[in-house]
Amino acid sequence: MEANEKRYDEMTYRRCGKSGLLLPAISLGLWHNFGSVDVFNQFIKIAYTAFDKGITHFDLANNYGPVYGSAEENFGQILKKGLGKYRDELIVSSKAGYDMWPGPYGNWGSRKYLMASLDQSLKRMGLDYVDIFYSHRPDPQTPVEETMGALADIVRQGKALYVGISNYNDVETKAALDALKAYNTPCLIHQSKYSMLERWVEPKLLPLLKDEGVGLIAFSPLAQGLLTNKYLNGIPGNSRAAKPSGFLKQNQVTEVVVDKARRLNGLAAQRGQTLAEMALAWLLKDERVTSVLIGASSTEQLLDNLKALQQLAFTNDELAAIETILR
Repeated sequence: MEANEKRYDEMTYRRCGKSGLLLPAISLGLWHNFGSVDVFNQFIKIAYTAFDKGITHFDLANNYGPVYGSAEENFGQILKKGLGKYRDELIVSSKAGYDMWPGPYGNWGSRKYLMASLDQSLKRMGLDYVDIFYSHRPDPQTPVEETMGALADIVRQGKALYVGISNYNDVETKAALDALKAYNTPCLIHQSKYSMLERWVEPKLLPLLKDEGVGLIAFSPLAQGLLTNKYLNGIPGNSRAAKPSGFLKQNQVTEVVVDKARRLNGLAAQRGQTLAEMALAWLLKDERVTSVLIGASSTEQLLDNLKALQQLAFTNDELAAIETILR
């Protein structure tokens, strides 16, 4: 693989909180489309195209697939087949916190689980370290000091350069940040579900992250495809909602949601954008959002989403119209 020499010319990079790290405004998530049920030749094209367009950040987790671990294994193969020669230009992240293997040590937030999981992830990907390692979710049964202490030690061991948290609410986030400070290990980033259709982070979490100097990266920014033109006229046979292994269920594609999407689609057309482009731009209008994580099932879909960066500004009238639709 020889990367595009102009790969950094068009991508926008944003500082992650108060750190020294810049992330691309659009990052590639391997939650879907990179598992053992998918086609390797397809997702290696997606990964190469992403890097050629300046996407330096590839986001994984131990249980991404399906099957569990297969996304990391496949990403490891992508690195071996050429992308790995650019390792120092890549931000690779992984996580542990959800179900991964049987028994009491393959889930949640114990030191035992996090340490073992990261070792497994590094082996699957063929890496000596990840750039960011996350606690994937809070564990109500494990002291936050134990979970954060494990993250801090992982940094000291050189197995991760930075640490983050994901799916923590504002109260849980404050406790985690305080614990990490006690270990002299700052929290780099918070990964949250955030989109036009899911805005729970806005009242308390975003202001907290801003005050604490922590970046936010939004996952499911297109609401699993609901904020695209895919479901405006029903559920296509090849869509996520139609797949038994998908996280988007048919009962989530309600007429209320579809009506909002249709109206947003009309507004996007007036802006000269697709609904997906506008939905991504709407998140990135907020400087507290460092990056948005997109998935892609084809290079065409990836390139279409990147067009969002061409028009990030909104007029006050457009923002007001969006708020009216989303009520």
